[in-house]
Amino acid sequence: MTLLALLLAACDGEPPAQLRVAGGDPERGRAVAASHGCGACHVIPGVRGANSWAGPPLMEWARRGYLAGHLPNSPENLVAWLRDPQAIAPGSAMPNLGLTEKEARDAAAYLFTLGADQLPPVPAGLPLGPKEAGPREEPRIRPRA
Repeated sequence: MTLLALLLAACDGEPPAQLRVAGGDPERGRAVAASHGCGACHVIPGVRGANSWAGPPLMEWARRGYLAGHLPNSPENLVAWLRDPQAIAPGSAMPNLGLTEKEARDAAAYLFTLGADQLPPVPAGLPLGPKEAGPREEPRIRPRA
């Protein structure tokens, strides 16, 4: 029972269905982040030694609207980014870590637990419905709460 409590405490929360990574395991993802040295550049809650500010902090990842500055923050986009960041943002400081598909899915699953318990009822990044965007006719993106 104590082990179960520790495992549940390791993650901020359970991501909503649209942010769950198919085939990903958050606990293995935390180990992937530690073993591949992600903490050399990022602050990552729950990963020992991950306290560098060279890259963006990964706190509250589930609440982010965008990935790499222009992709919607979705499980599939994050997995693609983790597998080959240079294909998505050439010249980015994010190196290709040589993650396998499984490792990328696990790491993404862990990241999407961060901040999941603080999500608004309608996640940021979803298009607003008709008449929710004010006087503009074109669709807009729902702001963060």
